[in-house]
Order: sequence, then structure tokens, then C-alpha cells
Amino acid sequence: MSYLFAILLFSFLIFIHELGHFIAAKVFGVQVNEFSLFMGPAIFKKQIGQTLYSIRCIPIGGFCAMEGEDESSDNPHAFPNAAWWKRIIILAAGAAMNFLTGVVLLVCFFAPDKQFILPTISEVDPRCSFAESIQPGDRIVSLDGEKIYVYSDFSLILSLNPGDVHDLVLERNGEKVVLNDLNMAKQDFENEDGTTSRRFGFSFTLVDANFGETMKYTWASTRDTVRMVRLSLQMLFTGKASVEDVSGPVGIVTQMAQVADNSGSRYYAFLNLLYFGGFIAINLAVMNLLPIPALDGGRLVGVLLTAAIEAVTRKKLNPKIEGYVHGVGMILLLILMGLIMFKDIIFAIKG
Repeated sequence: MSYLFAILLFSFLIFIHELGHFIAAKVFGVQVNEFSLFMGPAIFKKQIGQTLYSIRCIPIGGFCAMEGEDESSDNPHAFPNAAWWKRIIILAAGAAMNFLTGVVLLVCFFAPDKQFILPTISEVDPRCSFAESIQPGDRIVSLDGEKIYVYSDFSLILSLNPGDVHDLVLERNGEKVVLNDLNMAKQDFENEDGTTSRRFGFSFTLVDANFGETMKYTWASTRDTVRMVRLSLQMLFTGKASVEDVSGPVGIVTQMAQVADNSGSRYYAFLNLLYFGGFIAINLAVMNLLPIPALDGGRLVGVLLTAAIEAVTRKKLNPKIEGYVHGVGMILLLILMGLIMFKDIIFAIKG
């Protein structure tokens, strides 16, 4: 059941993405030849007006096929014949729908919470090595140049920048306090039961949840998730992460199912899947806007370049040229996805 729900949730996110393209295309009068849920051979088809609505047999993905999307067309309602700003909105609508869906799922995840932990210092142990530099009420703005959106970012950024000396920026009474080259090594502190534990010597603030705090915490988590995409790519290109850490649809569904199975109850399994779904939705939105051929971001760049060239030359470019570029990009992307899927299947079998 965990795998089934994970597959349905992931497919829903892809459907929402294509639905964004579909709605925007319809609003701007661009002809949609086919709008499909899932991939592969069709098991259901129905023609309504100019659009064929279908459901296909492989429960992953979907597509919104617009007239003349990658080729010339004399149809005045073809995608290339729409104004450039309309094409921009149509292409960005998929990512926008994913982003909005991710925010809604995170709101649903955080809604039952009674309290939130904020990245604001509540208490400072006087034995802390940097107790003279921080005060209760200080909000941690950034650490080593990275913004702190939620309290868990503090340990995350420290893990990415090993060492004892760090740069800390605080907000104190509405003013910024910059602490460079601060020694933030953990120390051994004695606990109430006589044991010792290694920690920093300060604690974060706990606040009661209400509508306003839930919205603020959700937005902070959303911004944190967007930043995680950049950090992940940065780690991949710098060698801190390997291709083995990259997951495709199979790996994502497997991870979602494992999260559900490791939850204490069906209720918490449902909540955890909502969070994972929100995290993936926001990731899909950001990744799709990267300027890579075959992705929406690459197509956005293509539309902007085409519009700029046509404005200068006063001549309309052949859409097939852009189509060829995206076609090559799609082939390379499919090869990469195939390799990642093969890796995910092997790992799933071993796991």
C-alpha cells in the first residue's frame, strides 16, 4: 500500500505539472492536441473539441501536446504563433503548479503541529565558549554565508563546512550583528543526571503554533527546500556527492514508500508522505526551470532568444531549429534517466 500510494502521489505531481501547461495553453488560445495522464499505450481516449484526452498504461508522468510545439504550423492557434510572453507563461505554468502544490502539501503537513522551533536563541549556557558573543533573543540570520531559514539548517550548514571556526550573522533588536571567525566548537556539558553530553551550549526558541506561525514556518521551509536543490547540485559538481546519490522516479517512489513504512502509524505515514510529496513537488518546480534543453527552463531560454533575434532581424525563425536542440537534449536526458532508473532498480532489489 505504501508503494501504491507513493506511485499515485508522484504521478499526481507530474499530472499537476502538465495540467499547469494545459490550463495556460487553453487560457491563451493555444491548441492542445492531446492531454494525457501517464505514458505508454493508451487504455482510454476521448476527443472533446480539438483535444484528445487519454489515460495510458504506465503510471508515471503524462504530457500536454500542443500544436506546432517543435515544428512550423500554419494554424493560428499553434504554440509558436502565440506571442512570446504567452509562450513564457505557458512554459512556466507547469513549474508554478508544482511549486504551489508543494506549498499546499507542506501547509497540510505542518497544520497539525502544536509548536514550532525557530532559529532564535532562547537560552545560553554561561559556560559556552562563545557565550559573550550571543544573547537570548538573537535570531540566526546566516551561517558561513548560507541563510538559516529553519533551525535544522544550523546543523546542516555546519555539516557542510566542517571545522570549529565559522562566520555567524545575527539579528539583535532589529540590527545586524556580524561575528566573523567565531570559535563554535562543541563542549562537554554535564547533564542533570550526572552524565555529560557534547553540545554547543545554547537552545532554540519554541513557539506555540497558530495560523500565522504555520504560514511563516511553511514559507521558511519552502525557501529552505528551494535552497536544497542548489546545495545538492553544488555538492554533485564539487564531488561531495556522487551520481549514485541521484534518484529518478523509481528511487523517489522507493524512498517515499520506505518513509511511510518506517512511520509509527498510518496517520504519521500519511503526514510523512505529504511532506515528502511537498519536498518533491518543489524540487520538480525548481529543476524544471533549469536552463537545460528539453526542460521547461531550456525552452524558456529558447523562447527569449528567439524573440530577441526576431525583434532584431524582423524575420521569424524556423521552430524546427529549436526543436532539434531540444530533441537532442531529450535524447541525452532519457539516456541519463534510463541509467538512473537502472541504478534505482538494482538498489531497490538489493534493499
